[in-house]
Amino acid sequence: MADQYGSDFMTIVDEDGQEYELEVLSSLDYNGFTYLAVIPAGLDQDEGSDLEVSILKSVDEDGEPILCAIENDEELQAVYDLIMEQLYEEDSSDNQ
Repeated sequence: MADQYGSDFMTIVDEDGQEYELEVLSSLDYNGFTYLAVIPAGLDQDEGSDLEVSILKSVDEDGEPILCAIENDEELQAVYDLIMEQLYEEDSSDNQ
């Protein structure tokens, strides 16, 4: 069950130099951008705790992909709905 959503991990560094390891639950291409649904790596999904899923947008800055928060509420809601639909589809196909 630990690999239910795959095992894609990435490390990001914030503007203060702090490193964070994230597990990518899902990715989505929408309106010309790539979005990632991520959680902090190392969380036990079976503990019953509520997972806080973050959705980040990949944008090019000086030719390099940069992950950033989505500031537009309508964009965030649309992407959230699509990613949740995608995750539920993957989950239901895994259980069949």
